[in-house]
Amino acid sequence: MKIQPLGDRVVVKPLEPESKTKGGIVLPDTVKEKPQEGEVIAVGKGKVLDSGAIQALEVKAGDRVLYGKYSGSEITTKDGQELLIMREEDILAVMK
Repeated sequence: MKIQPLGDRVVVKPLEPESKTKGGIVLPDTVKEKPQEGEVIAVGKGKVLDSGAIQALEVKAGDRVLYGKYSGSEITTKDGQELLIMREEDILAVMK
């Protein structure tokens, strides 16, 4: 299933949370925090400015990004894949 976001929105696939601590302790599912890191799957055409021009987005498909803990809307595809759709402004940083 292919998703094409509109405007200044992006589709992000959250990365799996760590299941072990650095010390080797296995964490149960109830203790794991929501992931705040993900990979951009698709991007919209850009933000429409007051002048009518379209400003291209800074992120692109394949970028690894950090986002706010409760950012975006969660969706589940027919394949059972969980994704987030959020505005570009909800992305805090691109990891390089």
